[in-house]
Amino acid sequence: MHTDMKLKNYILTAVALASPVFAGAQCAMCRAALESSDGNIKAEAVNDGIVYLMVLPYLLVGLVGYAVYKLRKKKKAASE
Repeated sequence: MHTDMKLKNYILTAVALASPVFAGAQCAMCRAALESSDGNIKAEAVNDGIVYLMVLPYLLVGLVGYAVYKLRKKKKAASE
């Protein structure tokens, strides 16, 4: 019964995070800057900033994953 409750919590959390209600959220300052932009220069700058901020966490996770892989491989080779 305890596992069933955990599963329900995970499903509820996943549904809440995937809900399209949150997809429309945007900071008021960004929205105002993009709506009153003189061209596409500001929008491109905001998009470049978003991509830059997205790349760093993925890069860090990849590096940690690679380090774990190397440690496990080293430990497995030592045990054989």
